[in-house]
Amino acid sequence: MLGLKCIVGDLCVGGRLPRSLLHVQKTSVSSKSQHVRLYERPPHLPWQTRVCFLSYGQNSPASGAKLKLRTRVLVTLLFGGGLLAMWWFVDLEKQQRLRQQHMEQLQKVALGQGNFSLLDHRGQRRTKQDFLGSWLLLYFGFTHCPDICPDELDRLSAVVSTLDQDTSLPPIQPLFITVDPERDDASALARYVQDFHPRLIGLTGALDEVKEVERDYRVYASPGPKDEDGDYIVDHTILIYLISPDGLFLDYYNRMNNQEQITQSIRNHIKAYVRL
Repeated sequence: MLGLKCIVGDLCVGGRLPRSLLHVQKTSVSSKSQHVRLYERPPHLPWQTRVCFLSYGQNSPASGAKLKLRTRVLVTLLFGGGLLAMWWFVDLEKQQRLRQQHMEQLQKVALGQGNFSLLDHRGQRRTKQDFLGSWLLLYFGFTHCPDICPDELDRLSAVVSTLDQDTSLPPIQPLFITVDPERDDASALARYVQDFHPRLIGLTGALDEVKEVERDYRVYASPGPKDEDGDYIVDHTILIYLISPDGLFLDYYNRMNNQEQITQSIRNHIKAYVRL
């Protein structure tokens, strides 16, 4: 029908078809009772008519509408994708800038800035430089602690074991520094640390060496009065410290933080970490 309308539209002049385009031939047909007129369409349409007829199906209004719709969708997708990419890039730059500022602030904090030189539970001299490049979980306590220290070291060991299961994360090195070097020598630490994580390292030293580390991390430690057996309790800070591979203090966890909270916090710190 569309093709027919095109032909008629091109050929109609003043509402009538030109006689030159509809050539009527009369042919007599022999019949016993009547003569019948046969009308034959010319074998070839004019060139303009054929062009109109063929092009109408290709550039119909429906095809044009579909093309415009596809173009609009494509432009919208490209424009939206460009905006998303720009937003992602700006946000990434912002997060990196904030992390860099945070690391610079940590460098200015007077916590864990000094070096230490202590003996481990195997009798080997260890310094802070030995642990650079590793994530550390550090706890200060003493081997004669009746319940708090074992509970904290159990929680620390559980966190490290959980993080060890994630192969995408670097290993965490647990450290235990005694605040009671008078009783906690290397052999005492060796017996004590074997009840916790297999990578746990115990550190001790002379009294002045231990006090220097306590001051560096602002750890409070004060021995209580001795009983008749010479036993005593050391009152001390109960915190677990997170240390970055650069040797910087990043975070701390007290007894209000459960195992899941500490684990997730360490994951977040590792993912956001930018090496100086």
